[in-house]
Amino acid sequence: MTHLLKSCTAGLACLSFATQVIAAEPLKALGKGEGAVSIVAWAGYIERGETDKNYDWVTDFEKETGCKVSVKTAATSDEMVSLMNEGGFDLVTASGDASLRLIAGKRVQPINTDLIPSFKTVDERLQKGPWYTVGDVHYGVPYLWGPNVLMYNTDAFKDKAPTSWNVVFEEQTLPDGKSNKGRVQAYDGAIYLADAALYLMAHKPDLGIKDPYELTEDQYKAALDLLRGQRKLVSRYWHDAMIQIDDFKNEGVVASGSWPFQVNLLQADKQKIASTFPDEGVTGWADTTMLHADSEHPNCAYMWMEHSLQAKVQGDAAAWFGAVPSVPAACKGNELMGDAGCATNGFDHFDKIKFWKTPVAKCATQSECVPYHRWVSDYIGVIGGR
Repeated sequence: MTHLLKSCTAGLACLSFATQVIAAEPLKALGKGEGAVSIVAWAGYIERGETDKNYDWVTDFEKETGCKVSVKTAATSDEMVSLMNEGGFDLVTASGDASLRLIAGKRVQPINTDLIPSFKTVDERLQKGPWYTVGDVHYGVPYLWGPNVLMYNTDAFKDKAPTSWNVVFEEQTLPDGKSNKGRVQAYDGAIYLADAALYLMAHKPDLGIKDPYELTEDQYKAALDLLRGQRKLVSRYWHDAMIQIDDFKNEGVVASGSWPFQVNLLQADKQKIASTFPDEGVTGWADTTMLHADSEHPNCAYMWMEHSLQAKVQGDAAAWFGAVPSVPAACKGNELMGDAGCATNGFDHFDKIKFWKTPVAKCATQSECVPYHRWVSDYIGVIGGR
């Protein structure tokens, strides 16, 4: 999964709504399935057993509902927004750095959760997530979530977990006696500015940052300055999980923000890798299945949203991706996930996670905040050495 933020999406460059979105009317009653449903999704999110026969949550759905599932894989959040703007799809598995843009652009419609009985089984911590709920109106149903953990090489840190993100933000000698310069990575997406802001919340409290996604000009400048300093340490800005895995195995990288997906694969490969939640906390992603405003197959779409919340589907999907299911019941008794899978992937650390959401100008914690389009252009500048 790659949540790159490389460009402003048409019409949404200066996204500035808070709760002023005027909600359309959601579906009132479920009708007969239309025979098809099309989904824009992250790679690995909608599996029908073609990669591994053990991971298939599409085939039974199609048999039970008569709704044929088609999937368009998207590589970035911006690509998802672009595809939804073009139309012709029913659903999208949007991350928090895209979902508010889709709501503001009126590309998705409110959801009647009464038509999705399993919504009540969703983790209470997710039922009103600010990345998909506006003024108590739900614009989708939670799918999977996970933290951006600090992944590290256990040899470099002498088997003692680092306690701070300073190992990727500030030049220093690591426990193995070598500098961290050229041995760390940073995420290749503008939303990574929030990681810098989260670090500053702990280390420069006088800046008054209350939310890492809601930054005044001064707070924003401090985050950019931190990232400009970090650039001198970074060997690569990563966005491809498999390339990051290779960098940790073969290129001498020893510390970076990452996902449980990479950690799990490296550990399965017997690599000397571990992960931790540093004292400052972490950012994270919570993905929402959202319904297109002009969906041609809304009944099948609602059927899929209900299906996606089944404990078996949730557990299988979370196991496949290294994520956390949005339905807690999936954490026990799932053969593929195992009873320790949810804990491994971060279930118990929810309160330490600041979930991705689209930065907007009219924000809740400050009088005026730096909007998303500035994050995009300025982070490209940071990576380019400006």
